[in-house]
Amino acid sequence: MASFMRFCFATLFILVITSSAPATTAEEFKVGGDEGWRQPNANETEMYSRWAATKKFHIGDSLRFEYKNDTVQVVDKGGYYHCNSSHPISVFHDGNTVIKLQQPGLIYFVSADPDHCKNGQRVTVEVMPLHQNSQSPSQSSDASPAPSLFSGARSFLIVQELVFFYVAASASFNM
Repeated sequence: MASFMRFCFATLFILVITSSAPATTAEEFKVGGDEGWRQPNANETEMYSRWAATKKFHIGDSLRFEYKNDTVQVVDKGGYYHCNSSHPISVFHDGNTVIKLQQPGLIYFVSADPDHCKNGQRVTVEVMPLHQNSQSPSQSSDASPAPSLFSGARSFLIVQELVFFYVAASASFNM
């Protein structure tokens, strides 16, 4: 009887582990890649737009801005499109700024130097919710994926509870 119970618990444990969705891990993105945060040359005015278009940003991820003699400002949509940094939401000038992405939606970043901004030193990132798949906004569909029975941190707690239950049950059967 005890070996059958162990088999049942082990099977359940393996099913939970293999059926649970992997927990998402936060990523840190260096803005501009190896180029960092700098004023683009005349033929590079779209470098930050191209950089951001190749990334998927999610809540919990971070952006690292590395720069010298410059600033990073978080601005609203109008400030971004008109390179107007007179009313920034946030201002950073330490040369190595890490900004954690905490809510979904568009976030606009510019250099406080209007000439730098007009020359392309600005970037928009779209932050996706954690549960959204990795489709780009233009590829979104009406069909939502079926929710996983267990996901993320919750699956880890369930696994801990199952392990505890398995150990307790097997100990009681061995007595």
